[in-house]
Amino acid sequence: MTLAHAPEMIDLLATRRSVNPNFLAGPGPSRAQIETLLSLASRVPDHGKLAPWRFLVIEGGARERLGAEALAIRLGEKPDLDDSARQAELKRFALAPLVIAIVSRARPHVKIPVWEQQLSAGAVCMALSVAAKVLGFSSAWLTDWPAYSAPFRAALGLAEDERIAGFIHIGKATTVPDDRPRPALVDIVTWME
Repeated sequence: MTLAHAPEMIDLLATRRSVNPNFLAGPGPSRAQIETLLSLASRVPDHGKLAPWRFLVIEGGARERLGAEALAIRLGEKPDLDDSARQAELKRFALAPLVIAIVSRARPHVKIPVWEQQLSAGAVCMALSVAAKVLGFSSAWLTDWPAYSAPFRAALGLAEDERIAGFIHIGKATTVPDDRPRPALVDIVTWME
C-alpha cells in the first residue's frame, strides 16, 4: 500500500492532536461506539497475548463521584486548597462526557518483560486516541496526580500492582487548538546504513 492508497489515514494521523478536556463537550460516544473504541484500542502489540491492561469506563454520575473522591484525597494531603483548586478537582473527570482509564496490569512473567507489557498499555492509550478521532471525537490522554496516587488507585478498585497508564477524556471538540510544535526529524532521527 502506498501513501496514495491511504490519504484519509495519513491525514488523520497528521492532524490528530489532544484537545484539553475543558474544550470537550457532549454528546459523547454511544454504548455501541464505546464498545467499538475498546475493541479497536485492544488491537495493539501484546507479546504473549497477556492483555496486560484493562479498561475502566467512566461515564454519567461516576465522573462526578470520582471528582468528589479526588477532592477528598487531595484535601487529606493539602487541607489548605483554595476554592479554585477544589472546584478543579470536583470537575476533573466531569469535563468530557466520557473518560476511559487504561489500567496497566504488567506483572513479572517467565518470557515477557514487564517493560514490554507497560509499552503495550501505552499503545492502548494511543490506539484509543486514534480510534476516537476516526469516530469523529476528540480526546486528551492525561495522567496527573490521580494516576500516581495509591489512595486514588485504591478508590478505583485497582490491585496493588496495577497502575494507570492514562485517563483518556473523549468528547466533541468545542474548539481545536493550534498544533503544537513538533520535533524536527533532524533532532530525533539517527540513520544507520
